[in-house]
Amino acid sequence: MKIFANFISSLMLAFWVSAIAIFSIQNIQLVSIKFLVWQSIQMPVGVLLAICAGSGIILGSLLPLLWQSKTTNY
Repeated sequence: MKIFANFISSLMLAFWVSAIAIFSIQNIQLVSIKFLVWQSIQMPVGVLLAICAGSGIILGSLLPLLWQSKTTNY
């Protein structure tokens, strides 16, 4: 069962990476992000999307580790 779950996870990851790659190739115009008084440099949409997706994956994998309870059962 674990092999099947790993296979499904790999398929989902491959699908999203492919979708991001296709979207990036089709949308190569430069964009910049404005938030309050901060403005980013101009970069292609695909690069921005890859940065956002990568940071989301990293944060999504680290947050459960931070939220684990610190109690130990003896």
